[in-house]
Amino acid sequence: MKVIMLADVKKVGKKGEIVEVADGYGRNFLIRGGLAVQATAGSQKVLDQQKLQEALNEQEKKVKAEEVARKLENLTLRFHVKSGKEGRVFGSVSTKQIVEELRKQGLNVDKRKILDTSPVSSLGVTKVRVELYKDVIGTINVHLLEK
Repeated sequence: MKVIMLADVKKVGKKGEIVEVADGYGRNFLIRGGLAVQATAGSQKVLDQQKLQEALNEQEKKVKAEEVARKLENLTLRFHVKSGKEGRVFGSVSTKQIVEELRKQGLNVDKRKILDTSPVSSLGVTKVRVELYKDVIGTINVHLLEK
């Protein structure tokens, strides 16, 4: 029996795949459990439409990420920190503080997407890279100033 997987099932198949399974396993476990539907011409058309829609959604997300990356290129975040002799900084600016400052600017970025995870701890301008989407990396200029 051929079924279209609606969810990932170990050792059977991933979501969206058409797999061949035993009749009893397909009817009694996969279809009854909502993990798959029987592969028919109608269900095949629905699957094709869903894949097309997913591809369009992915393309739209990538375009939005590229737009945010362009905004980040022109953006410089300024932080005032205490410093001692010879420009030594007391403390540092963490990824959490960078994300909070971006939110104030109207840009939502997940702090786990920041590639340079070490805190910024030197005066001047530091470039911080952010992965906004697969293969879309934006750069933020972080400027530390003396108080």
